[in-house]
Amino acid sequence: MKKTLLTTATAAALSLGMATSAAQADDVRIGWTAWADAEFITQVADRVIQERLDTGVELVQTDIAPQYAGLAGGDLDLMLMSWQPITHEDYIEEFGDEIVDLGVLYEDAKLGWLVPEYLYDMGLTSIEDLQDDEWQNRLNGQIQGIDPGAGLTRLSHDTIEEYGLDFDLIEASDAAMTAALDRAIRRDEAIVVTGWSPHWKLGAYDLKYLDDPKEALGGAETIHAMSRTGFEEDFPEVAAFAGCVSIDIDLLNEYMYLADEESTGHAVDKFFEDEADKIDEWVACARN
Repeated sequence: MKKTLLTTATAAALSLGMATSAAQADDVRIGWTAWADAEFITQVADRVIQERLDTGVELVQTDIAPQYAGLAGGDLDLMLMSWQPITHEDYIEEFGDEIVDLGVLYEDAKLGWLVPEYLYDMGLTSIEDLQDDEWQNRLNGQIQGIDPGAGLTRLSHDTIEEYGLDFDLIEASDAAMTAALDRAIRRDEAIVVTGWSPHWKLGAYDLKYLDDPKEALGGAETIHAMSRTGFEEDFPEVAAFAGCVSIDIDLLNEYMYLADEESTGHAVDKFFEDEADKIDEWVACARN
C-alpha cells in the first residue's frame, strides 16, 4: 500500500507544475489539504506573505502525499501541515532527506477516535469496547474516516488490526466525515469518527476521545512547516516567517470554529483584527 501511495504521490506532484504553468515564477507555491486547521493556517500565511512580505503566493490544493512528493521534487515550495513524529512518519522516512523542516507551528496536536458524549456516557469509552458484539452491531461495523492519503487513515487501519476489530474504515473527505457526524448526532445515532485536535468539530459538538490503551494512534504531535531544498536561499524572508509562526492550539480551535460557523475568510479577517500584535511579532521575527 505504501509503495502505491508514494508512486501516485510522485506522479501527482509532477503534474502540479504542468497544471499551473501560468503562475508567476517568483510566487511562493504553498501546498495545502482540505483539513480545517490546514485551510485556516494556510490562508493566514498566504495573507501575511502577500501583504506584509510583498511576495506573491500560489495556493495548490492537493492531498498530503503529493505535497511531500512535490516538495521533494521542487514542484512545491512550502507546506504547513507536517504531523510529527508519528502521523506522517512514512512520508518523513521517504522524503526527509530531500526536504527541509522550518520549525514547529503548534504543539499538543492529537489523533484519535471520537464519539458523541452520549455514547461515552453509555459505556463506549475505549477502543477496546469496540470488541464487544453490542457495539459492533450498533455501529454497523463501521468507523467513519477521512481521506485515504491521511496519516490518520493509515494509523486507523493499523488500529483496527491491533485491537482485532471486526470493523471497516470508511474513507472519505474531512467534510464527509463531519457531515456523517452531524447527521448521527441530530438523530441520536451511534457513530465513531476518526478525529484530531485542533478541529472545529470539538467546539461544535460534545465529543469524547476513546481511550487507546495500546497507543495505536500515537501520542501528542507537533505540526511543522516544511519546504523544498533551496527555498531558504530563494525566499529567505518567507522561510524565516514560516519558522517564526507559533500559535496556541486552543486559540486555533476558536478561530476554526468561527471559520465553520461563518467562513474561513471571515475567521482570517477576525484573526488579523484581533491578533495583530501576534502577526507583528511573526513579521518582526522574520526580518531579524
